[in-house]
Amino acid sequence: MENNPQNSNDLNFDNRISLEELKKAVTDIKSELAKVIIGQENFIELLIVSLLVDGHVLIEGVPGIAKTITAKLFAKTLKTGFSRIQFTPDLMPSDILGTSIFNVKSSEFEFKKGPIFSNIILIDEINRAPAKTQAAMFETMEERQVTMDGFTYNMDTPFMVLATQNPIEQEGTYALPEAQLDRFIFKIKVDYPSVAEEIKIIQTHHERKGATPQEQISGVLTPEQLADFKSKIQDVVVEEKIIKYIADIITKTRNHPHLYLGGSPRASIATLNTAKAFAAIQGRDFVIPEDVKKALVPVLNHRVILTPEREMEGMTTDSVVKMIMESVEIPR
Repeated sequence: MENNPQNSNDLNFDNRISLEELKKAVTDIKSELAKVIIGQENFIELLIVSLLVDGHVLIEGVPGIAKTITAKLFAKTLKTGFSRIQFTPDLMPSDILGTSIFNVKSSEFEFKKGPIFSNIILIDEINRAPAKTQAAMFETMEERQVTMDGFTYNMDTPFMVLATQNPIEQEGTYALPEAQLDRFIFKIKVDYPSVAEEIKIIQTHHERKGATPQEQISGVLTPEQLADFKSKIQDVVVEEKIIKYIADIITKTRNHPHLYLGGSPRASIATLNTAKAFAAIQGRDFVIPEDVKKALVPVLNHRVILTPEREMEGMTTDSVVKMIMESVEIPR
């Protein structure tokens, strides 16, 4: 990259910021999960990146492809609190956030915190709960706080929501509103494994002989280390031409003939933040166009909406985002 002292023919360039510990921590997390999870490398990397930039993740796929277990084991690699909430059609906001209970001894109401008050929150089948319960998550996810009875309760750090959902055609599901979808930094689509991966999954399960997957995973990252890594990612260099590259792509989604709804400025910021994290976990303290490209599909595929005609033709948001990427000139 021009005017960038870090970019030289010597691959062992000196970073302005030390990223070795971050790179090692990412490798350690991947190694721990590889003890149980077969394949899904891209899924796991996106989970790590979203954690490093304080993002929430929506995970979509058919039942039985290890969405929930991967999220649970990912949380176990972090030395923090974990909470799991199963969303159902009769779930009420107080079931998640908590409720005020009258204390007879003190003659006052006391707020009993709900399961949302933890560090890593796994919400299973988020699209099975009704709109009122979905709306209760808005403030918590965006502001990282809960307001109840005139009092504000801040969430502990780190705070990350991992939400799984079945495809919307599944029976008994509700479409998430666009405003809530926008709160997730990524939407990760998890596919079926390949035949080779399927064989390895079966073999691994057989060899485990009844031991639970959780028993094999150890915590490798502390909240203090995570806070330090987040701080370092903020210092990753982003040149003006990279910022313009992001803006050009996001702007193009807003007037593309295949799209009914384009990306918001929040999508631009999410792309920037995650591109910086992708650079950092590779050991680089500057962003290149490839980092932006890696971020764009998971950042945009739940924020853009196809026109009804293109949807009927079987086109996907992924393919349109890739089409737009190819049409925008890559900065050199």
